[in-house]
Amino acid sequence: MNYQPRGISDQALQGPASYLSEIGAAEALLKAQPTWNGVTAEAVARMRLQNRFKTGLDVARYTAALMRADMAAYDADTTKYTQSLGCWHGFIAQQKLISVKKHFGTTDRCYLYLSGWMIAALRSEFGPLPDQSMHEKTSVPALIEELYTFLRQADSRELNDIFRNLDAARKAGDKAKEKALIEKIDAFQTHVVPVIADIDAGFGNAEATYLLAKKMIEAGACALQIENQVSDEKQCGHQDGKVTVPHEVFLAKIRACRHAFLELGVEDGVVVTRTDSLGAGLTQQIAVSHKPGDLGDQYNSFLDCEEITADNARNGDVIINRNGKMMRPKRLPSNLYQFREGTGQDRCVLDCITSLQNGADLLWIETEKPNIEQIAKMVDRVREVIPNAKLAYNNSPSFNWTLNFRWQVYDAMKEAGKDVSKYNRAELMKADYDATPLAIEADELIRTFQADSAKRAGIFHHLITLPTYHTAALSTDNLAKAYFGEQGMLGYVKNVQREEIRQGIACAKHQNMAGSDIGDDHKEYFAGEAALKAGGAHNTMNQFG
Repeated sequence: MNYQPRGISDQALQGPASYLSEIGAAEALLKAQPTWNGVTAEAVARMRLQNRFKTGLDVARYTAALMRADMAAYDADTTKYTQSLGCWHGFIAQQKLISVKKHFGTTDRCYLYLSGWMIAALRSEFGPLPDQSMHEKTSVPALIEELYTFLRQADSRELNDIFRNLDAARKAGDKAKEKALIEKIDAFQTHVVPVIADIDAGFGNAEATYLLAKKMIEAGACALQIENQVSDEKQCGHQDGKVTVPHEVFLAKIRACRHAFLELGVEDGVVVTRTDSLGAGLTQQIAVSHKPGDLGDQYNSFLDCEEITADNARNGDVIINRNGKMMRPKRLPSNLYQFREGTGQDRCVLDCITSLQNGADLLWIETEKPNIEQIAKMVDRVREVIPNAKLAYNNSPSFNWTLNFRWQVYDAMKEAGKDVSKYNRAELMKADYDATPLAIEADELIRTFQADSAKRAGIFHHLITLPTYHTAALSTDNLAKAYFGEQGMLGYVKNVQREEIRQGIACAKHQNMAGSDIGDDHKEYFAGEAALKAGGAHNTMNQFG
């Protein structure tokens, strides 16, 4: 389906007005207000450009249009896949986008992922929690708002540096540099990018899903990812004990998300539907079925049942009619019903087709390992019905990537009749194997996994759910080991600050990153020569050049 962006301003879609036109507009406004003494047109223009997105809905509309354009580009060329890293704090998201712009010159096809797991583990008022939807639902839109607050501040900070360089060029009388800097302002690319935000299983019924979806969209979310688990029994997708719901229950929540987008005027909003059926062997409900072959009947056809007679009937039995036979679904002491083993892939395919036929835009198949052919075989079946079906895929830290791919290479070598006698399959994680041909081949498959699966398995968006959780833990461990050990202060200086300076990490000048220079310039706008600034000659930040 082709979408035309609506309900979004030209400024949000096409970028801000030019620097000189913004100054001109401010001058016209100020001429009509003779008592607004001391307010300068250029200061107004700069502050407007530094605050391009006035509300979260501005962000959601702008990023939804970006994401739709990226989806269309991927349909035409599978090398145009998108990527994201999960971020549990606005600062982490900000530094990620600053880094991407620094190294690659653009933020194109780079997104954010907001993980319910990381909110539960790091952002709940209860303290660390498992990924079971026990955290406050309000913490989800609160983190979305925080992410975009930090990204908008990154815009403001970078533009402020350009404005300062522009003032210096003017002071030096360098017209060529002045012109180049104005062109740089006009070509500025925002740090604001789409976020795919985890709404878990909706935190309740369809109405609860709708209410939370509205708050998430108002905070800036253009894409909501929702899963087909039971809301009050929700589990992490990589843990056991997952319980799915009948399709009609899930479809009501998809519609709730869509209604929330449409009510708020985000007509390009994206709904990502996650199926946990591959690893979920249980259901809380038997689906309602009105005739053979309908959606409820298809869901129930996967139940593990036994034929029932008057002789083996038990008190309290639940009975369904399957092809004219009376069948008793296997019910556990937990009052949950069990699916037949080996039906996970078939249930995933049905989930995917049904979701796309009822308003979903992207799929998410939660798997137990990163295996391209496993994913592709399911996507091939979905695409027999919906040719442009595409996925967001969790490149999960729950997978042991090293071991999984070494196993894949080992098994392929063995199947091809190659000599694997020097490898112990059970011990392939050992560092002793790192330089072997098997490990080198496995690493190359990991390196190309995203490009290969984008081409073969229809994966439009690659995300790592929890990477910054792990990087924070690893870097903190390394610093603590050095600083509290024999290296002492050198453990910080050598391993952190020296590397920040040499690699050009913006946070080396942490006062600037926190907005000190922006604040100084605002003081000058407001108070002129009377402004008391922090960035004078005695500011120690000057040591960083």
